Amino acid sequence: MADIWWKAHPHDLHRLTDRVSSLYVERSHIDRDDNAIVIINKRETVRVPAAMIAVMLLGPGTRSTHAAIALLADSGTAVCWVGERGVRLYAAGLGPARGAGLLHRQAWLVTRPRERLGVARAMYGMRFPGEDVSGMTMQQLRGREGVRFRKLYKHHSQRTGVPWTGREYRPGDPHAAGDDVNRLFSAANAALYGICHAVIVGLGASPGLGFVHTGSATSFVMDIADLYKADYSLPLAFDLAAQGLTQERDARLGLRDLITKDKLLGRIVDDVKTLLNPENAELTDTETHELWDEQTGSVPSGANYGSQPRDPLDAAADQHITIIGPELDPPPNTGTDA
Repeated sequence: MADIWWKAHPHDLHRLTDRVSSLYVERSHIDRDDNAIVIINKRETVRVPAAMIAVMLLGPGTRSTHAAIALLADSGTAVCWVGERGVRLYAAGLGPARGAGLLHRQAWLVTRPRERLGVARAMYGMRFPGEDVSGMTMQQLRGREGVRFRKLYKHHSQRTGVPWTGREYRPGDPHAAGDDVNRLFSAANAALYGICHAVIVGLGASPGLGFVHTGSATSFVMDIADLYKADYSLPLAFDLAAQGLTQERDARLGLRDLITKDKLLGRIVDDVKTLLNPENAELTDTETHELWDEQTGSVPSGANYGSQPRDPLDAAADQHITIIGPELDPPPNTGTDA
């Protein structure tokens, strides 16, 4: 008998690109009713199929039952605990991925300077196609990015008639600093980080192993979000400011509509896979539960290796051993035989 759908293999679940990108819940009780998540507050009760959501964002005032979280986990839905209106991420649960193939590949790339620089160049090529950056250093890439963004600020300012005086940003409070277009740009970027974070976690990659950004638990999230700012959050901020729509909510809803229209979620999935696995090598997403071995790569878990005969060479790590063979030369002839 096949598994019921919420216990299905990850490959049988709804693909990430086919799901609703995110569901934000605030000041509600979350429970489970059969195969659905039930969201209850003083005004309404909403039933949501758990397997149709890519990431569920739990804001302030939410309470969830153990059964609800178990259903979301079995359905491959990432769960994130976020600040008010989803502008900060406090913690995240497991996404749809079960294997570690993409994570191993990411760690391999980020710990080798030549390969890491190659990924950084590929990211720049995605953002600003048409330039030959194959021989550029990181310093040159950062300088080229600054020049390109100054031109973009000027272009959108002239296009919309919204004055631009310079970038202002307050870390941790994206709608607090600068003029209207600065605050809208920051708020749209915060929402963009959330979507990229959900995709990265969902694919089984690490949000902290960045190639351009480093030192943050979300360095790779910022790397990936940067790929889309020139096409999404920046022009959106100027457009909203020109229309007099200056609330943080306007930026989030505007970005949501653009992401839906352009099917950006699928593009983010493809871009992350292309950057981490440019040769499209076969990377397993199957949960294997093996033990690492420096000679064979891995060995099966669940076995008692203490019962196996110990290789004498293994003992060299903790004691001195001596191996003495027989003499190679034949014994001398004494001449007593006739």
